[in-house]
Amino acid sequence: MIRRSREAFGRLPGSYRGLRLGTRLALGVGVLALVVFAVVGATLTMYMKDYLEHQLGTQLKLVQTVQAKDAAAHGTVRRKPYYGWYTAVYDVSDGSVALRRPADVPGDIRAFSELARRMARSDTELLDTARIDGEGTYRLRGCEVEPGVVLVSAAPVAGVEETVERLITVQVVVFALALLALVVAGRRMLRRGLKPLSDMAHTAHGIASHDLTESASRLPLRADGRDGGAEVAELRTAFNSMLEHIDDALAVRAEAEQRLRRFVADASHELRTPLMSVRGYADLFQYAAADAPGERERHLARLRAEAARMGVLLDDLLLLARLDAAEAKTPPRTAEADLTELVRQAADAFRASHPDHPLTVTLPAAAGPRGTGPGSDGDGQRRRLRLRGDPQRIRQVLDNLLTNAAVHTPPGTRVDVSVTDTGTDARIRVADDGPGVPAEDRERVFDRFYRVDKARSRDRGGSGLGLAVARSLARAHGGDIELSTGGPGPTVFTVRLPLHGQGAPDR
Repeated sequence: MIRRSREAFGRLPGSYRGLRLGTRLALGVGVLALVVFAVVGATLTMYMKDYLEHQLGTQLKLVQTVQAKDAAAHGTVRRKPYYGWYTAVYDVSDGSVALRRPADVPGDIRAFSELARRMARSDTELLDTARIDGEGTYRLRGCEVEPGVVLVSAAPVAGVEETVERLITVQVVVFALALLALVVAGRRMLRRGLKPLSDMAHTAHGIASHDLTESASRLPLRADGRDGGAEVAELRTAFNSMLEHIDDALAVRAEAEQRLRRFVADASHELRTPLMSVRGYADLFQYAAADAPGERERHLARLRAEAARMGVLLDDLLLLARLDAAEAKTPPRTAEADLTELVRQAADAFRASHPDHPLTVTLPAAAGPRGTGPGSDGDGQRRRLRLRGDPQRIRQVLDNLLTNAAVHTPPGTRVDVSVTDTGTDARIRVADDGPGVPAEDRERVFDRFYRVDKARSRDRGGSGLGLAVARSLARAHGGDIELSTGGPGPTVFTVRLPLHGQGAPDR
């Protein structure tokens, strides 16, 4: 039996933890109210008992005042006290006590005699509570009538005990009803107050049943309502903010998946063309027409060109993959480089490969008698702009931007390159006077394999990786590339690269 009781008691914490929050809060409020009711009831009962006993003592004192006069005049008390009260007059001398007769006393007078004996050695009235056989509990009071004569009066405390018992009964009934009403009403109020939390749980279950594997999946559910107070409103706001964040993450994931599929399709398409060319030229060698020395050399040149084109494409893809990797936060090879010299070299290469596009380069001039303003790449004293990075990759950024300007503009279009120093970074501005970038294509010009002119051939228009590679390289160096204008008119690409140290004049 004891073992079963222990097992049942051990299961109580688990059962309590399995209850709903509203029920647990209601039970907690009920236990707290029970403790408060017990403390209030005990305090009220003790106060009432002390008050009634004090009133009984005061009543005994008033009665004894009259009885003492009666005993002094007649030797005994002739006036009858209240019903159930007792009165005795004792003669005390040398520690012995003698009851005067006649006396209104019960059969058991030991408590009366003991109080009279104590009065013989006391100068003040004495009060005592004693149990009298056959009668019950009495409140006794002794006072001196005259020297050697002591009056002892006794009043039953049954009325006080009965009043206290009734008070306890009333308290138990009232507190029990109040506790029951508090638990029931509190449970309903808590259920209503916690309803917003239940609604949020219902919303969470609805989200859990929503298919998040779709590429463009969104969360249509939100926690609504105004009830619950400030805390629930704060939780609701945080819950909806979390859903918005999940929505944004799903949108980013869907966009990334779409871009990945488009990237794979474009890469496959771009690689398929040179591969088909290589296969076609290889098949020509099976025929006699390809055995002629002139034909053979021409076909081999085409094979080498297609292989080189495919190699460039694969190099760009490999570079983009490395820059997209988590560890590619810094340039592969870091060294100190002079940006003005890199711009000058890129300009010379552009003039050599695209003589039909006039190029103007403006570099920051050093302060001094011979250089008080912007200077060109061929005149005066140039100012060195030092930066730390991979010079080859920075040069690739410049070459890609210049090549993009030449490929997407007609012959004779002027191209301008200017470099400015802001103190903390360098701004390289590459502008052309071509037809510009349409507004609908501005957001995607840096996407991989994206071409503004869909009708342009791959031989002339490139693979669509140049701007993507340039932006990735710029960001790997701590900078960025922005398209400043769009639509009809000049197209301006601005490259921002952080500088290292102060610029120095270069003769």
